[in-house]
Amino acid sequence: MESKYLTIQTRVVFPCTFNDNYSLFGGMAMKWMDEVAYMTATRYTRNRMVTISVEKVEFLIPVKEHSIVEIRGIIEKKTNSKVIIKVEINCEEMYSSQQCLAVRALFEFASVDENNQPIPIKEHSEKL
Repeated sequence: MESKYLTIQTRVVFPCTFNDNYSLFGGMAMKWMDEVAYMTATRYTRNRMVTISVEKVEFLIPVKEHSIVEIRGIIEKKTNSKVIIKVEINCEEMYSSQQCLAVRALFEFASVDENNQPIPIKEHSEKL
């Protein structure tokens, strides 16, 4: 698959994103993942896209202070008017090179017109 269907975003985990356990708040992780999934879907289709479901969300390990996270989105599947994007958050300690998978999920997006009605994905998108 071509790299234009891969979206990568990197962030530093600051205390303002913590929950009361001093780790990344799950809602913040989901927000970041939805943003990356949206960018991935839009870049692939060049259509208006809306999130319609999030499945198989797995919080595998807590993301702690002094972490850098890399959020990766990639097209997993395409139908006539929908795409499924696999999104993963990998984290690494800021002061070491050790990396690990922290969160993953599948995001389903629908292609819509200006009235939010489903429309087919444009033909210029490559088949998977």
